[in-house]
Amino acid sequence: AGSFKNTVPPSRPLASPSPCALHLSQHQGLFQGASNPLWQSRGSTSVSSGGRFRCPSCRHEVVLDRHGVYGLQRNLLVENIIDIYKQESSRPLHAKAEQQLMCEEHEDEKINIYCLTCEVPTCSMCKVFGAHKDCEVAPLTNIYKRQKGELSDGIAMLVAGNDRIQAIITQMEEICKTIEDNARRQKQHLCLRFDSLYSILEERKKELLLEIGREQDDKLQRVRGLIRQYGDHLEVSSKLVESAIQSMEEPQMAAYLQQAKELIKKITDMSKVSMSSHPEPGYESMDHFTVNIDHVAEMLRTIEFQTGETHTWTRRGWEEGKATGHLLPWAELRIAGLLG
Repeated sequence: AGSFKNTVPPSRPLASPSPCALHLSQHQGLFQGASNPLWQSRGSTSVSSGGRFRCPSCRHEVVLDRHGVYGLQRNLLVENIIDIYKQESSRPLHAKAEQQLMCEEHEDEKINIYCLTCEVPTCSMCKVFGAHKDCEVAPLTNIYKRQKGELSDGIAMLVAGNDRIQAIITQMEEICKTIEDNARRQKQHLCLRFDSLYSILEERKKELLLEIGREQDDKLQRVRGLIRQYGDHLEVSSKLVESAIQSMEEPQMAAYLQQAKELIKKITDMSKVSMSSHPEPGYESMDHFTVNIDHVAEMLRTIEFQTGETHTWTRRGWEEGKATGHLLPWAELRIAGLLG
């Protein structure tokens, strides 16, 4: 009986049943648990003859007929108590009766109205005799429904606002992604434009170097031709001098006279040969290949992105380095003198 009382929830006080009723209520538990082994050990031969069993607590004698220990007397009181306990145990917490708020001024009065003037819940006594007797009041249920509706509308508005904000955030994230994509694309485009500029500059440099090389070859060819010409003349003149010296050493006058006339004629002709062909002063200079790129360099420093305006480029503007507004077209660079 003591263990059974511990299973009953304290929220529902029980009526004080008689000790025997409590003991008999445990026929389905205590008697069955104690007598079932004895009943099974007796075998089937005792079923027909019946038997008796005395309760160890109340000493109540129970007849064991053909139903065995399952034929014991039922106690509807305890069964109802057990059913109530089971219902209380399985009932959700929020399903229990709400605790009614009581008025602080009137402890026995429930808060059942709402003061519209002070905007606080109160009780009927406060309206009749208390601080809210001159105020306008309304049923608590009406205000509850109205404010709950207002709160629901506010929640809906807030959720809608949150959805709009989330949509804006998503849109701005897409804008960030688009900005990154556009910036990457423009960087690639700019690199290609400058790479093209580098290529054109490199090509023009090669052309100018070839032009210098061609003039170098022409001048060297001319000077070296003159060197060969003068060398040939020098060689002939040296041989003629050698022949003349040998002739002067001839001891026989007749033999000398036979060679002297022709030798004198050759020396005279050789002395008349004009050797005035030679490079003019400064012929070796290559200063005329100097390129003035200061104005072009200044122009390159003023390269800017397009602002939507159409600029008219002039050579004066390039030389002054004042032309700005967009990347320079290659044709304009050629006109400026950098690319020929």
